Amino acid sequence: MSETTVKEAKMPAPAVPSATILMLRDGSDGLEVFMVVRHHQIDFASGALVFPGGKVASGDDAVRSQCTGVDGLNDVELELRVGAIREAFEECGILLARPKGQDVLISGDRLAELEHYREPLAKGKMTIKEFLDREELVLACELLQQFAHWITPENMPKRFDTHFYLAVAPADHVALHDGHESVDSVWIKPQTALAEAVEGKRTIIFPTRLNIEMLGESDSVDNAMEMARQRDIVTVLPHIEKRETGAWLCIPPEAGYSVSEEKLTR
Repeated sequence: MSETTVKEAKMPAPAVPSATILMLRDGSDGLEVFMVVRHHQIDFASGALVFPGGKVASGDDAVRSQCTGVDGLNDVELELRVGAIREAFEECGILLARPKGQDVLISGDRLAELEHYREPLAKGKMTIKEFLDREELVLACELLQQFAHWITPENMPKRFDTHFYLAVAPADHVALHDGHESVDSVWIKPQTALAEAVEGKRTIIFPTRLNIEMLGESDSVDNAMEMARQRDIVTVLPHIEKRETGAWLCIPPEAGYSVSEEKLTR
């Protein structure tokens, strides 16, 4: 094997641009977030409790004129927000959009009439632009609040460059998992999700756990949105450090999470 081939073999897989939404509401007992359970046959985070989201799709950057709140955003920032809204619609049925020319979000009744678009969008049989054109809708991108930015470690075979956003779930939009990539869903308090993971009732991967913990520092939707607005978003690219005590998974302390290193167990 040549030196060039060896170097190529060690190159990390590209990190695919992705976006996810922590959809929030104020429940009777405090802040709740909508989460889905990944299908066990999915090759990334199978069976885990996660936030709705996924890869940016072709055409997500082609709807600038059909979005509000995107002035000043470059094409990458635009497609991430569009991708986040599209994925939320595909995976949990909530759509942050307005009828063209109107100031209010679509109603729950109108949303129910759009249900049949979820599958063709998810399978790539329809672009977001075709959907918006057909239904004369405009995406409300200003309703997304940046929350976190994580990149999958370089040693992983499948990698994502994921931007996390917060959004308030419209009161009359019914959230429901898609039955394909996700097989169950729940509105859950951050503290409950963490407790159930400790008890072995839930599987929650490291990035999701730390973001749930951070979300749990807020006691209401308004508080969560304000805390996110005030926080500097630090990109998190976890890496493994080999020490005398074993292997440790490390992230930047300045990212503001409850831990910046965690010992790996085998």
